[in-house]
Amino acid sequence: MGSPNIVLGPVLGVAAAAAVLVGAVIAFWARLGTARATVLAAGRAVLQLGAVSALLGAIVGSVGASAGFVALMVGVAAFTSARRITRHRSGWWAALPVALAPLPVTAGLVASGVVPANGVAIIPMAGILIGGAMTATSLAGRRALDELTARRGEVEAALSLGFLDRDAAIEIARPTAAQAMVPALDQTRTVGLVTLPGAFVGMLLGGATPIQAGAVQLLVLVLLLAVETVAVAVTVELVCRGVIHR
Repeated sequence: MGSPNIVLGPVLGVAAAAAVLVGAVIAFWARLGTARATVLAAGRAVLQLGAVSALLGAIVGSVGASAGFVALMVGVAAFTSARRITRHRSGWWAALPVALAPLPVTAGLVASGVVPANGVAIIPMAGILIGGAMTATSLAGRRALDELTARRGEVEAALSLGFLDRDAAIEIARPTAAQAMVPALDQTRTVGLVTLPGAFVGMLLGGATPIQAGAVQLLVLVLLLAVETVAVAVTVELVCRGVIHR
């Protein structure tokens, strides 16, 4: 039986370049407006992953250095969500939902022994959870603000009936913002039937048994549901209380 690992070499590079080219060409042909962004995103990914791979090789042996890298991840995620939600400086409040659940959950996993206290385990687990919280925060924040803008008349009508600012806003924004949970819910519902997520595939490629890979992936999925639920709920509160605005 051959090695389960992906073979690094020119063919892998050609396959990746072809995927980017196809995505860009189709986006251009369909006039989606994302052709240039596709190429730039792929280029950034190459540079960033190359730099991060070299950096991780130097810090994974230190828990302190790994914790510092996790803090950097939170900062980048918060910055990304802030820019997606609003150009106003209030967007930096996105750091709260991005970090509120992932950091305590990761610390709890390490303290309980579920995740080994080393960078090789801590950084990937924290990265998955922070990434999920970032996406949920961005989607929930944008949709809540868009809905409040589009339905401003309904908010004002509720205020005229005696609703508090927060209560009037949340009745309008919450249903739409909750749609930010749809990707995580669909991924969890269809895991194993439609998709084989990254943690599962990564463990298989690393030599784990299917049972081990499945157990880890299940843990990741339920943790993502919890983390993203917290992120969406906190983001909606921040928007509806006027903390994050445009």
